[in-house]
Amino acid sequence: MFTGIVEEMGTLKAIRKGPHSAVLEIQAKVVLEDIHLGDSIAVNGVCLTATSYSPTGFTADVMHETLNRSALATLRPGSRVNLERAMAANGRFGGHIVAGHVDGVGTVQRITRDDNAIWYTIAAGPEILRYVVEKGSITIDGISLTVAKVDSQSFAISAIPHTVSVTVLADRKVGDLVNLETDIIGKYVEKLLSPPQESPAPASGITKEFLTRYGF
Repeated sequence: MFTGIVEEMGTLKAIRKGPHSAVLEIQAKVVLEDIHLGDSIAVNGVCLTATSYSPTGFTADVMHETLNRSALATLRPGSRVNLERAMAANGRFGGHIVAGHVDGVGTVQRITRDDNAIWYTIAAGPEILRYVVEKGSITIDGISLTVAKVDSQSFAISAIPHTVSVTVLADRKVGDLVNLETDIIGKYVEKLLSPPQESPAPASGITKEFLTRYGF
């Protein structure tokens, strides 16, 4: 579990691509302070497992499903990435409940300034927007943010300069893809309130021809 409070920006040093997978080599500092093999680290909001580490960085495997669901496939050597370790049980809960399980990607549609605020408008599909509510929480590239506006095709967040400067929001341009994770509570509530889908009764195999054949 994560909170969406980015601890540092790392740098993608290398990406080794397989037919449908990849291995990321990420330069970092803060998240290495107490790292162990198998630790969970959110990379741009995607929960990945540290498969090896050194004094300067760590590696993580990315499987086919993750590449399909996220914007990690668009990363290139030199790309900066948001990093967050899994939340410690004795830590402050500064953001919101973040699983690191990306629901899909959105596209940066517009970036505007409003005095000290920077607005990002993100276009997304209906399968994501159904869980996005005004004043609710959303995770963009692993950053816990508050939804300021939402309509049928997009939503907008307003970020303070500090948030932009210490995260990859500073690198985002119109047209860029971003990882999105909606509030997990809404998805569970929807599941619990949805009536279960009844499976059709299996065919009995008894037909008029069957009955006639056996004298009925």
